[in-house]
Amino acid sequence: MGLFDWKHWIVILIVVVLVFGTKKLKNLGTDVGESIKGFRKAMNDDDKPAEQPVPPAQPVHPQATSPLSQPHTIDATAQKVEEPIRKD
Repeated sequence: MGLFDWKHWIVILIVVVLVFGTKKLKNLGTDVGESIKGFRKAMNDDDKPAEQPVPPAQPVHPQATSPLSQPHTIDATAQKVEEPIRKD
């Protein structure tokens, strides 16, 4: 007679039913099934690429062609600055 003999499982099942009752076990089984379905659905949703939102079209004004209404950009070049290492 091994540790996982079928007789042991019957005794464990009877004890669990006596402690929790059949109604709570049924609710527990339903909750576990729903959580597994939700997990699978979430995993399938992650596989699908998200749709890129389309930005709303901006109205064109007659004054939009003037140089002042264009966005301002700064043209610069980054330079590396070497600092001496201080020993305190």
